[in-house]
Amino acid sequence: VQLQASGGGSVQAGGSLRLSCAASKRTASNNAVGWFRRAPGKEREFVAAISWNGGYTSYADSVKGRFTISRDNAKNTVYLQMNSLEFEDTAVYYCAVGRSSVPQPNGYIYWGQGTLVTVSS
Repeated sequence: VQLQASGGGSVQAGGSLRLSCAASKRTASNNAVGWFRRAPGKEREFVAAISWNGGYTSYADSVKGRFTISRDNAKNTVYLQMNSLEFEDTAVYYCAVGRSSVPQPNGYIYWGQGTLVTVSS
């Protein structure tokens, strides 16, 4: 499974972006997908995850109420809608496919290449 993350860019604080994670195979539609991020000089951290059918979602406390994860299995694509962006959201965002929607990176098997989000204050 190859994952292509896109939608990153530069935005001012308070703005919005929508990230997309497109999978090369339908296999991803039968698995959970997570979004993680790595800010400069920091460890990779969990952002959000969604179960294979979209029935379960989870979020890091830092993004709750601002970010929304969703998926369209017909398009083999998962989205991360990011609103009210803050300077601290600046990071490279990665999507990953795993067996369950857990916040631990080692719960995921396939990883995308990342897309950069830069938020200016």
